[in-house]
Amino acid sequence: MNMISFNPYRISCFIKPILLVLLFAFCNLNAQSSDLDTIKKRVYLSILDSYSSSSSDRSGFDDTEVKKILSDFDGEKWPYIHYEDVSREGFDNRIHLDHLLRMAVAYKIDSSKYFNNKDVLKTIIKGLDFWCDKDFIGDNWWNNQIGTPQTLVRIMLVIGDELPKNLISKSQEIIKRADINKGGSRPGGDRIKVASIAAKNQLFLNDQIGFELIIDIIENEIKFVDWIGNDFGYTYSKSNIGGFDEFLKDNGRGLQYDNSFHHRTDGVNNTLSYGLGWAKAFVEWAYYTRNTNYAFSKNKSKILVDYYLDGVCKTSIYGVKPDFGAKNRSISRIGSTQVFDNEIPEKIIALTNYRSEELKTIIKLRSEQPNVEPISHATFYWNSEHFTFQRPDFYTSVRMYSSRNMNMESPYNSEGLFNHHRGDGANHIYVHGNEYDDISPVLDYQKVAGTTVLQKAELPHHNQIKKLGLTDFVGATTDGRYGVVGFNFKSIHDPLVARKSWFFFNDQYVCLGSGISSKSKNEVCTAINQCHLKGEVNVFSQGNQQIIEEGNQLYDQVDWIHHNQIAYFFPSPQKINIQNEEVSGTWWRINKQIDSPKEEVRKDVFKVWFNHGLSPDNASYAYIVRPNTRLDEIKGAKTLNPLEILSNTPYLQAVYHTELKLIQAVFYRSGHLLVGEDLKVEATAPCIVMLEMDENEAIKSITVSDPNRELSSLLLKLSATFEGWGENYKSHWNPRSSMYEMIIDLPQGSFAGQSVVVPGTAMN
Repeated sequence: MNMISFNPYRISCFIKPILLVLLFAFCNLNAQSSDLDTIKKRVYLSILDSYSSSSSDRSGFDDTEVKKILSDFDGEKWPYIHYEDVSREGFDNRIHLDHLLRMAVAYKIDSSKYFNNKDVLKTIIKGLDFWCDKDFIGDNWWNNQIGTPQTLVRIMLVIGDELPKNLISKSQEIIKRADINKGGSRPGGDRIKVASIAAKNQLFLNDQIGFELIIDIIENEIKFVDWIGNDFGYTYSKSNIGGFDEFLKDNGRGLQYDNSFHHRTDGVNNTLSYGLGWAKAFVEWAYYTRNTNYAFSKNKSKILVDYYLDGVCKTSIYGVKPDFGAKNRSISRIGSTQVFDNEIPEKIIALTNYRSEELKTIIKLRSEQPNVEPISHATFYWNSEHFTFQRPDFYTSVRMYSSRNMNMESPYNSEGLFNHHRGDGANHIYVHGNEYDDISPVLDYQKVAGTTVLQKAELPHHNQIKKLGLTDFVGATTDGRYGVVGFNFKSIHDPLVARKSWFFFNDQYVCLGSGISSKSKNEVCTAINQCHLKGEVNVFSQGNQQIIEEGNQLYDQVDWIHHNQIAYFFPSPQKINIQNEEVSGTWWRINKQIDSPKEEVRKDVFKVWFNHGLSPDNASYAYIVRPNTRLDEIKGAKTLNPLEILSNTPYLQAVYHTELKLIQAVFYRSGHLLVGEDLKVEATAPCIVMLEMDENEAIKSITVSDPNRELSSLLLKLSATFEGWGENYKSHWNPRSSMYEMIIDLPQGSFAGQSVVVPGTAMN
């Protein structure tokens, strides 16, 4: 029998690696535990900072409101809160929890006179006990799964350690309704909110494993989504047939490949609502977890930065404040277009150097620093049918919809009750940035800027606002500098059609309409603008310039109009309606929320429009908008000279800017365009085309897109030299047609509708 000899050296060699592994695991566990404490402290301080005027030292806390909150407390609640109203329009009992949180912050901030005040603590306990006993459940799921748990978890993080254990247990039952595995956690703008509440709750509970699971979910939600509508058509959702599991799938909800944002499966652009909240929540967690083992990857951070700059900021006026035209039902809330703060860009800069100079420019603009120039761009969000254009001295946008998306979000919670036509080619124009601030209560919603609308005695019921578009041909072509937009408009509300297009250049843009037809015995109007009246209105008609009096009048033979540094030119004299007077309305008529003011609002409004008459048949319009123009700068011939309208028919709308040597054309069907005597452009399919020429009239670049999203490639025929091939095109001379024939490959899938640029440097 062989005996196994005892060898201490061998055992030592065997044990040492195990000890090293255990030691490494122990150190790593300690490091993560330390990271958890760091993150928890950051979240705690951020809550305190949000109630202070000085986020650097929290020395600016104002006790005034806390004093009133304490004095109004009746021992368990506040008598002025309508606790019984849990409707979608009400639920102002949320104020109860807001009061508790504000008192908790005062109790913890040493600059407050209520710091460590035990009477305040007792009041918080009584108020929280009342809430937990009543356990208010609202008709709107959001209050139950997001709103209430969100405030409660903040209360826990601020003061939870000093609350009775039974009250903590009751609160936890309510907080845990923010469940990432329930319906409220649908992809899009809500899952990140629910996950954020859950993550903060794990921090409060010191549950490291639970926190790690949630933070992993949060980071993995930073992604682009393929919309299921690309295959089955918009508004299709597998959740209709697949139950709860399918409801939790993206189904197109979330960050789009064009850097717009869809909150629902309707394809409505939510970039400046849910999309802004989405960005803020992710940046918040990226900032909380910075320089820890839970920090987001560089790739995820890059996606966030790109979305914020190319999505949020380029859908905003100078990157400073929301574009009225991009907002949905929130325009019926007071202050919905206020200037953004710098919280997000400042946090991003603290995280990464990626695109930091652009972020610094945004920060300077929002801080109103002198000699800072807004970033010029021409941007089309092809997944959302939304176009924005910016130069240092003006911003404008075009909002549309198609058979691929709906026109406007539903008037959820009885907000935005008159938004029927705000997607019908709305074209808002800004120089100062405040042109439409809080104009909503007095707005004429059948003359929204840029839209062509059948005039009705009253708008349909608000349950008829949201509808799927009827037309495929909606899109834009842009090279990032200039752009042209085409809209085969078919009204979803009325028997009305029109071909509408916009052509954008450095200091002005052209608006064309043709084929405007309706079988209804109603008037049809195209609104040029409707905004706040600021100063005098000058009109040049029948050879005379005049400052018009206040009122609502029809002017004949109008050549141009000037108001608030914006000039509107007409290539040929037109009959134009102008209203410049005080009008009245109420917030209550467009928003039935419990806190919506019912008092009459009066504002001075400037409104200018074409009246195409009753039952128009192939009516048209043409006008040129020149922003940032002083009255003494207007000299018609000189101003209009660089622009030549080549065509304005239901089949082809085209403009040539002779100084920029830029040709822009919207082909609603196959056809050809003649430019001067020498250049001919032939499109073999519907498309939108932009050609840039050099000084010798040779083609420098060609930019195209397919607004129908049907083609895999586009064949263009050109009389000018354009021979060779590149990554996405090939061109050759055809002696039979005596033209160069060019085949351009077009983007597919989630990129269908995106522009393709063939640069001049690629030609040979």
